[in-house]
Amino acid sequence: MKTKMKAIKRYDYDPKKIEKGYADQVLKIDLGDMEFQVDEVTEQMKELFNGGRGFDLWLLWNAVKEDTRWDDPENALCISSGPLGGDPIYPGSGNSIVTTISPLTDIPIDSNVGGYFGPYLLFSGFDALEIHGKAEREVIVFIDGKENTISFHEPPEDLPEDAYGVTRRLTELYGGDEPRSISVVTSGPGAENTRFGLLNFSWYDQGRDETRYKQAGRGGTGTVFRNKNLVALVVRSDPGNTAINPADPERLKKVRKQHSKEIFQLDKEQNRMAKVGTAHLTPIMNDFDLLPTKNFQYGSHEEGHKIGEEVFEEKFDEGYDGCVKGCTVQCAHCVTDFKISSGPYKGERVLVDGPEYETIAGVGSNCGIFDPDHIIEMNFYCDAYGLDTISVGTATAFAMECAEKGLIPKGVMDNVILEFGSKEAALEIVHQMARGEGFGAVVGQGVKRMKDHFEEKFGADRDMMEDIGMECKGLEYSEYVTKESLAQQGGYGLALKGPQHDEAWLIFLDMVKNHMPTFEDKAEALFWFPMWRTWFGINGLCKLPWNDITPQDNEETEAPEKVPKHLEWYADFYSAVTGRESDPDDLIKHSERVYNFQRVFNLKMGDGTRKDDQVPYRSVGPVTETEYESREERYDEQLQKEAGLDPENLSVKEKVKKLREYREDQYQKLCDAVYKRRGWTEDGIPKEEKLKELGLDQIQGVMDLLK
Repeated sequence: MKTKMKAIKRYDYDPKKIEKGYADQVLKIDLGDMEFQVDEVTEQMKELFNGGRGFDLWLLWNAVKEDTRWDDPENALCISSGPLGGDPIYPGSGNSIVTTISPLTDIPIDSNVGGYFGPYLLFSGFDALEIHGKAEREVIVFIDGKENTISFHEPPEDLPEDAYGVTRRLTELYGGDEPRSISVVTSGPGAENTRFGLLNFSWYDQGRDETRYKQAGRGGTGTVFRNKNLVALVVRSDPGNTAINPADPERLKKVRKQHSKEIFQLDKEQNRMAKVGTAHLTPIMNDFDLLPTKNFQYGSHEEGHKIGEEVFEEKFDEGYDGCVKGCTVQCAHCVTDFKISSGPYKGERVLVDGPEYETIAGVGSNCGIFDPDHIIEMNFYCDAYGLDTISVGTATAFAMECAEKGLIPKGVMDNVILEFGSKEAALEIVHQMARGEGFGAVVGQGVKRMKDHFEEKFGADRDMMEDIGMECKGLEYSEYVTKESLAQQGGYGLALKGPQHDEAWLIFLDMVKNHMPTFEDKAEALFWFPMWRTWFGINGLCKLPWNDITPQDNEETEAPEKVPKHLEWYADFYSAVTGRESDPDDLIKHSERVYNFQRVFNLKMGDGTRKDDQVPYRSVGPVTETEYESREERYDEQLQKEAGLDPENLSVKEKVKKLREYREDQYQKLCDAVYKRRGWTEDGIPKEEKLKELGLDQIQGVMDLLK
């Protein structure tokens, strides 16, 4: 490697051969002293936590104390891919999971992300990485899996500030004529000035000769990264090194072939992920009244077609778009030669990764904006500045509604009017976030803290803001309207890290198909689905191959929502690699152990009880009379059939009140049912016998938190 990088410190290390998906080593980096140590991965770690999110939580648990906050040096940023994350062929393998104490929630956040970093870290000899401490000056950490060295470097003086420029430059410097050997993790200036900074994980697109990104977006991982004075984390590995040495190579070969072949044959007949990725969801959500519009007030809009899948299919560049090697889903689409209209890149033509559905809905419809080019530009700047598009969209929509309701002045931004549909206001907020100034800096603190600020500065109505401020546990809602799905209200409110759909996406099963008519049915789903989705995070996998492309005979099975054939394939995949013979029920037990440990971890950090699982009322039902009137026939019918009330002689105001009483009561009954199914107390705390059943009583300090 020939670079102009100035090394502050450089060390050699001894790699270990990967066996059965594990390197059996953890790399711990102390930024304060610029030192490192290598710890052994014990059999107990594997048995209790598997890898990925499990390893991350274990490392973080041991790094922090009860009073540790996100910006304390001892807060660790942990990255792991899990034992299946290095497989070069199985669809969706190769993901990383990032975990830290969140600046938004003050509890552990976990974020699943694609790109090459996870596999390259494994092939460099490490199952997990823990970064703690805080550097006195800006630093780049370089893990060289080809030369087996770990270096701390001063950033070059000509290094750009934004993430795109940083990644492109460092890929050139560290990769030379082998850009595919490099993966860069970086953030951007917006992460320094907000609480919802993201991490960009790079992969090199050989066909386009471009470095590209997937994002660990949720909860402020990038904010922690930049607070530690990390400019970038770089790993180098031989792209041809893909030996995970599975326990049963022939069994692995068979299940790889089955799943890859199915995706290749059926994707074009189903969701067309290889053509449009998750953009296929937008018209579906709009048709079923689930597309967040104007801060989740409504679930559809007559202009929804302007940001639908056909629009983005035209804008997406054609070509191979797999963010990890060998994945047949190929859903990581991009827009090329896009002309930027504002900010520091104004007038330049750029490549933009995405947008995904969450971005389309978040910075688009939820802000009352139905312009695909605006969405693409917001996507570009959020990545460049290191900002989570979901939090940006939901927080901006909240601010817009507060202005429209007169809770704050519409002229709070001076140069533009803050209102739904204002592209100028939305873009200016993002640019201000990057500069750490103006109203954008306020929005960048997130919805939870905006409520405090608006009450103190403008005397805003606190009760109204609590109803319409779409956050839970401090994390902004991802982009689905949940008013007509009690199960999905629980899927958001009972999620460990806050309202993110990756734990339980149950809207269609509940609202459209009515597969869960009883509380017990909903509780069972809110047990099984979070456990199953957790399994992907502890093994380094993307969930899209599980249920976005399904077998042709799937609807004929007893539980099509679970995709039973795929459950068997994943059990085969896990057994073939690790040698730990498992069936689908065993995989659920793996996750249940990690899931309950994270709930206890929340307790350690001062969260994790029933009060923390409460959601804003807009997640449950219509807050205002206008919202009620927009779906009056539906709500009147529900009052009559479900609540047993005659709405005919009630005013709209009275109907809003009665519906609210009924729906809030339903949510509390749901919490009761879910806690019981999960083996938790009525206050949402795991019971002693549940933790003993899972073996978590072996961990020092766990049982003490139940007292």
